[in-house]
Amino acid sequence: MRVLPRSLLGQVMLALAAALLIAQAISAVMLYRAASERREFALSSAASFQLLVGQRREARGGPDRELRVRPPRPRGGRGAIDDAPIIRLPRSIRFTNSTSTPLQPGDERDAARETAITQQLERQGLSVAEVVAIERSLRDDPLIARLEDTSPAWRQRLRDAPHELLVVGLRQQGETDWQVARIAVPPRDRGLVGTLLLQTLIQFLVLVGLLYFVLRRITRPLATLAERTRRFGSAGAPEEPLAASGPDDVRRLIDAHNAMQARIGSMLDEKDVMLGAIGHDLKTPLAALRVRIESVEDDNARTKMAATIEDITRTLDEILSLARIGRSDATPEMTELGALAASVMEEFEDMGQPVTLSEGERVAAPVHLTWLKRGLRNLVTNALRYAGSAEVAVLREGENAVLRVDDDGPGIPDERIHDMLEPFTRGEASRNRETGGAGLGLTLARAVAEQHGGSLVLANQPTGGLRAEIRIPL
Repeated sequence: MRVLPRSLLGQVMLALAAALLIAQAISAVMLYRAASERREFALSSAASFQLLVGQRREARGGPDRELRVRPPRPRGGRGAIDDAPIIRLPRSIRFTNSTSTPLQPGDERDAARETAITQQLERQGLSVAEVVAIERSLRDDPLIARLEDTSPAWRQRLRDAPHELLVVGLRQQGETDWQVARIAVPPRDRGLVGTLLLQTLIQFLVLVGLLYFVLRRITRPLATLAERTRRFGSAGAPEEPLAASGPDDVRRLIDAHNAMQARIGSMLDEKDVMLGAIGHDLKTPLAALRVRIESVEDDNARTKMAATIEDITRTLDEILSLARIGRSDATPEMTELGALAASVMEEFEDMGQPVTLSEGERVAAPVHLTWLKRGLRNLVTNALRYAGSAEVAVLREGENAVLRVDDDGPGIPDERIHDMLEPFTRGEASRNRETGGAGLGLTLARAVAEQHGGSLVLANQPTGGLRAEIRIPL
């Protein structure tokens, strides 16, 4: 199964979508890292600031020894807890003094935060002996537990809060006590992902929409040009020049195609006139010669001369037929191919030739009736000439209609199968060369198949004999 689109429009649109998604993924990673770094810097700065402010407050009025809790203000008031995006803990919890380290069993120290906070405090002139930074659940901190016990309002607020708690302990040089700062860590902003998705969707709609209209302006005339070239290549029938449209580059391409088509059409017309004249000029003396040999008294000589004239005439007819294939502008007719094959078989049966038509499914296709009969007739004649019998079948294989002719003759060497499709190429002696024609039968059949957009396939059968198939796409 094909995954990638075949058309230029589809491939460019797919490439744009992939590039946009990759760019947005890179942008999302960079934005997420930048947001994380800003968040960590803000938390470290808040902890450092809390330690500095707490020390200055102690220097002015002494440390807070008891836990004093101010109840939350009513909803809608200034600084109300319920309306604040980040929980602001009471001052008596935000900064405390302790005679022991704030580490508890099971806590894991955050080395990166400790380094950042140490550097910030040292820049403010503090002599830092040790810094401890840990992040734990709000409910696991002993001061938060005391706050819940003493304030029902805070108990409800903290129970529903999705925050974690950042605890930072500072011990300065020459001291044994610890200054401890506690800051509620808000959850990560989940709106960033939605913003990026919305941004990607808007960019995708704008860029893809604009590019789609631009590409359609380019690919539409290209598709028309490709179809016109295909029709001209298969039929060679003259058509009106294609109207130039699209960008200047595409217009110049269409103008060049129109000029080339006119030139090729003129050459094909000249070729047809020349071949017609050659055929007329040759057939006239051949007919006169055919009359004159009637005066030859030797019957054997007269018969040989008449056969030679007939061979020349037949070869000339085949050459003219080969030149005319594809030059007709007649519209293909929807034909049931089984009936077409049956009518050809009747011609050979009337002459007493051993041909058979296998029964198969009904297959209908638009074809040039006269030419397809000619191609099938040539294949049957070829089989009768070299094998003495022919078996014809009409079947459908996938999206192709197949006219198959089998024989039980000697076949063709594999290395010569391709050469046998060229004009004036006949089989070797093992295929009864003496009774061979001019070597144009298979060439004509191939031209007929290609006229219908198909192909002629020759293959030796495993059981012996040659299989020839005219394959026409449906």
